[in-house]
Amino acid sequence: MHSQVYIDIGNTVTKWKLNGTFHELPTSEFDLNNFLDFDDIWVSDVSQRCFDFDKSNIHYVTSQAKYKSLTNSYKQPESLGSDRWFAMIACYEYSRDSSFLVIDIGTAITIDVVDSSGSHQGGLIFPGLDKLRQTFDKFPVTSIENINEIGQSTEKAWTVGTLSLLVNTINQQVQEVKKKIPSISVFITGGGYLSMQNFLDFSHVYHENLVLDGLQLYVDYVG
Repeated sequence: MHSQVYIDIGNTVTKWKLNGTFHELPTSEFDLNNFLDFDDIWVSDVSQRCFDFDKSNIHYVTSQAKYKSLTNSYKQPESLGSDRWFAMIACYEYSRDSSFLVIDIGTAITIDVVDSSGSHQGGLIFPGLDKLRQTFDKFPVTSIENINEIGQSTEKAWTVGTLSLLVNTINQQVQEVKKKIPSISVFITGGGYLSMQNFLDFSHVYHENLVLDGLQLYVDYVG
């Protein structure tokens, strides 16, 4: 039986899809050697680690200029992060012939906009919550229930300030896009979603594994 595995190597977490089941490990603990017995290994890798295996069954997949009618706006298509591209492919299939916005909340936060013709309008990248908080890592953090409160300790002020900065940025960017494309659908992925979900003020659909879904869709399409 032909065996395939789809792998999304991120900066912090690596996920893979095998026989319809999803798995994950911290990227620092992930070892591609454990998958070399598969017939085909399809890899999207945006990490800073080196997984440069010269094996015929390992296929490193980068962003392309086009997938069906979905078109990449980058002049050098491969310079668009493959995680962003495959997330867009998944959303393209989920919202056929409709405009969509996809947000990936991970080590970095990315936002990409695609119109109803499948044309990628471009996107944004900014640091995720953990990266932002590392800029002043001596400040402790605590749990919060309201990002509109004013902190009466450094711990509370830093926790609320960093989270509200990112949440307000995401909310504002979605509002600006919706002014231009009111009917746009919003998809979200990424592990950082759980810390922000209660503070997002727009309708959206969360998919935990958009990148892997898009990678498999791409592989199925190109054969």
